[in-house]
Amino acid sequence: MALRTIVQDGDPILKKKCRPVTRFDDRLAELLDDMKETLTHAQGYGLAGPQVGVMRRLFISLDERDLPEGASFEEGAEPKYIECINPEIIATEGEVTGYEGCLSFPGHTAEITRPEKVTVRAFDRNGNPFTLTGEGMLARCICHETNHLDGITIMDLAESFYEDEENDEEE
Repeated sequence: MALRTIVQDGDPILKKKCRPVTRFDDRLAELLDDMKETLTHAQGYGLAGPQVGVMRRLFISLDERDLPEGASFEEGAEPKYIECINPEIIATEGEVTGYEGCLSFPGHTAEITRPEKVTVRAFDRNGNPFTLTGEGMLARCICHETNHLDGITIMDLAESFYEDEENDEEE
């Protein structure tokens, strides 16, 4: 495994639509493993292909669904990941407005309204189809990362946002 460079604000790759994954092979598995290592190192929640310079429809996300109530990965629980290849959001439910950041836009936090519950259909690293329903933070992450695959970022969707440095100065 290797750390990949996370593409930053201003790189035109973040505005491009990704192509579907067509080969489920060792190269794809290596990319997903590298993305996990990169996400862990960056202490993020999700990471999409274009954020590491790969214009393919895939993302990974932390999976908190099986954690004991009140536990979090920050408290030392072993991280689990969801890998979504060629994801397609097939159902949404509810609506919630919240703040979110992005590893490609460090220092920015955006207020965005997203579905409270999302169902996505995707493939795993071996090409096996699956359907997953996420709520709360996982639903937000699925939407956020799927947006990246279509060249849409938090800066495009923000109802309002602030730069973290400005907020820090006020305290």
